[in-house]
Amino acid sequence: MDRIDPFLHILPNIDVHGYTEDMVMTVVNEFIDDCYKLGYDKIYVIHGKGYGILKRKIHSSLKHNRKVKNFYLYNFNTGCTIIELVERR
Repeated sequence: MDRIDPFLHILPNIDVHGYTEDMVMTVVNEFIDDCYKLGYDKIYVIHGKGYGILKRKIHSSLKHNRKVKNFYLYNFNTGCTIIELVERR
């Protein structure tokens, strides 16, 4: 039986498995916008491990998103990226 990390169950998240490199940021940016409007300060994206194509695309784009304060891989699962959002004004 796998251990379940309760941390993952309290944060809003989106799973982008199956999205193409061209489409993934449309979905992720909409998710970030929605969570920002709702006042969340931390969210996560499940992109998977695989070849790292989605992870690289997401991380590259997050660097330029004004609503993103910080992002990093989740320590217990490198197939997830934790995103800290800036405080809503």
